[in-house]
Amino acid sequence: MFQIGPYTIDSQVVLAPMAGVTDRPFRQFCRRMGAGLVVSEMVTSDTRLWNSRKSALRLDHRGEAKPRSVQIAGGDPAMMAEAARMNAERGAQIIDINMGCPAKKVCNKAAGSALLRDEALVREILEAVVAAVDIPVTLKIRTGWSPEMRNGETIARIAEQSGIAALAVHGRTRADRYQGEAEYDTIARICAQVSMPVIANGDIDSPEKARQVLDHTGASAVMIGRAAQGRPWLLREIDHYLRHGKKLAAPEPAEVLEILTEHLHALYAFYGEYMGVRIARKHVGWYLQQHPDAAGFRKHFNQLETSSDQVDAVAELLSAQAAA
Repeated sequence: MFQIGPYTIDSQVVLAPMAGVTDRPFRQFCRRMGAGLVVSEMVTSDTRLWNSRKSALRLDHRGEAKPRSVQIAGGDPAMMAEAARMNAERGAQIIDINMGCPAKKVCNKAAGSALLRDEALVREILEAVVAAVDIPVTLKIRTGWSPEMRNGETIARIAEQSGIAALAVHGRTRADRYQGEAEYDTIARICAQVSMPVIANGDIDSPEKARQVLDHTGASAVMIGRAAQGRPWLLREIDHYLRHGKKLAAPEPAEVLEILTEHLHALYAFYGEYMGVRIARKHVGWYLQQHPDAAGFRKHFNQLETSSDQVDAVAELLSAQAAA
């Protein structure tokens, strides 16, 4: 366990914020599956855009377990401070600042990992957000802008001096995007230099890898991102392994069916029938990517237009697998 402000996080497994993935249904699911902390999808710091349906859904935290962590992105200190204040008023209990996203549309607006090129602006943003709210502020970064500008250690020291309560570090630079392998040496050096909790992120896709990364870096926790898509039980497996040193058995097809069916119903309830059916398509694609008939089934599933047809199709496929 580790501490973020007044909150004791009772698991060393944290779910990474992922745009288009970590919506409220998925976050709630991952908490139940063993994540000690889950972080919302990135919300723009431009509060004028919060009236859109997309932002309204991202800002909806009803029924979520504490502590509720909301990630904001932007490059203007005053706007970031205002976004933090407004999220705190809406029930956020931790504000997370995005300086790790490598997406061009984010970096082109001088936000996300683009900010790592400007250390003075990083300090200005962090100090403004920390001063704006009386709840903990955390930060997510990469190891630097590029392999030639791997300044994650400097950013980490700035973060601690600015009052940041915890730091998540993805073991790649912005230039690496998601290519190549994540490196953990920079994360280990950061852990040695700061006293706040550091959460290691990047390519952690198994319980053994999580243990190895924690041992190598000295981090307080691991952050799981893409590996949890369609595999929320991975969080449970990692949590169990870190606590007990023993592996949990992978879920049987019958349990996968139960988990996936529950997830589908949560999506329909949250988004409504029309949007829920469409958003369910990518999640089902992730859940079933290892299934022998994944490609053929996905093609069929993506043509279904009602929630009941989707639920029936999944039940038929996985029930047949369980009976085989």
